[in-house]
Amino acid sequence: MKDSKTYKIILSGGGTGGHIYPAIAIANELKSRYPKAEFLFVGASDRMEMEKVPQAGYSIEGLWISGLQRKLTLKNLMFPFKLMSSILKSRKIIKTFKPHVAIGTGGFASGPLIKVASSKGIPSLIQEQNSYPGITNKLLSKNVDKICVAYEGLERYFPKEKIVLTGNPIRKDLLDVDQKLIKGKDAFKLIHSKHTLLVLGGSLGSRRINELIEDHLELFEKLNVQIIWQCGKLYYQYYKQYKKLDHVQVHAFLNNMDMAYGAADIIISRAGASSVSELCVVGKPVIFIPSPNVAEDHQTKNAKAIADKDAAILIQEKYLDEQFEQQFSELLHSNEKRDQLSKNIKGLALVNATRDIVDQVEKLLQSK
Repeated sequence: MKDSKTYKIILSGGGTGGHIYPAIAIANELKSRYPKAEFLFVGASDRMEMEKVPQAGYSIEGLWISGLQRKLTLKNLMFPFKLMSSILKSRKIIKTFKPHVAIGTGGFASGPLIKVASSKGIPSLIQEQNSYPGITNKLLSKNVDKICVAYEGLERYFPKEKIVLTGNPIRKDLLDVDQKLIKGKDAFKLIHSKHTLLVLGGSLGSRRINELIEDHLELFEKLNVQIIWQCGKLYYQYYKQYKKLDHVQVHAFLNNMDMAYGAADIIISRAGASSVSELCVVGKPVIFIPSPNVAEDHQTKNAKAIADKDAAILIQEKYLDEQFEQQFSELLHSNEKRDQLSKNIKGLALVNATRDIVDQVEKLLQSK
C-alpha cells in the first residue's frame, strides 16, 4: 500500500558499485512505498556514484573524502583535512535537508554523513554487505540504531542487539534465472548441447582471471565448453582478438546479466559482496577467485563463508596454476557435484533483502 507521507530520506555510500547499487535499490523500494518522499544521496565527489545516482533519478551531494591507503602516501597526509571538510559539509547538508532517517551502505563516503546524522539524534541505519565489515561501518556501529547484515556471526564486530540478518539487495530480474536457460542460450546464440562457462571479473575486469582464461582456451575447447567472457572495459581492446574462436565470446561488460546467468552451467567470479549475493540467488555452480587486493581481504572471507558450507569452490589466486585445471575438469564431469553446489548455494540466498531492510527503515521512521 502506498503512503502519502512526505518523509525526507538521506542515503550515503559509494566508491564502488557494491556500495552504490544497494543504496539505489533501498531508495527505489522506499519510493514505491512513499511516492511523495524526498531523497538525497551523499557520496565521494570524485567517485562513480556522482554519475550512477543521477542516472537512477536521484539528487546527490559530493564530499571531499577518500579512504586511507595501506602505505604512507600524500593522500594519507591529506586525510585529516578531507575528513574535517566532509564533517563540516555533512553538518551543513543535514541542517539544510533535515532528514527523518539516514541510511549508510558502506564505503568511506558514508562515514562523515552517518556520524553527523546519528550525533544529531536522527534515526540511522547501516547496511554491511560483507562477511568481514569495513572500518567505516565498524566505527559507525556504536552510534547507529540498526545494522542490516548479509552474513551470520557479525556480533563479533557489531553490538548484537542492533543486528538484523537481511542479506544484500539484488536486482529483481535475477529471481527467475533458473527458468531462463533456453532463453539465455538463445540470447547469446550458444549451442544448447554444449556446457557454457560464464566468466565475471567485475565491471573493470580482473587481470588475473583474464590471464587464467587466456591460458586455458585450448583446454576449454578440448572439453567442449563454450565461454561467455566478461573481460572488463580495461582489458577489452586486447582480449577481443579471441572473438575469432568459435567457442569464445568476449564482452567488455554484460548489460543483460539475467540472460548470461541463465545461459551458464558453471560460473567463475570474483567474490565482492554484491556478486556473492547475486550468485546465491542465481543458484549455479560457482568457482570463486577472490581478489587479494581489497581492504582486509574481504573477498576471500566472503568466498570462504560460502565454500565452507560446500556451496561453492574457492581457489585463491596464488594456487590457480596448480589447482584450477583439476578443479574445473572434476566439476564439469560430475553432474552430482554441480547439482550439490547449486542446491547448497541457493539455500543461502536471502531473496527479500531489499524489502526486509526497508521494513527496518520504516520502523525507524515510525519511532521518530
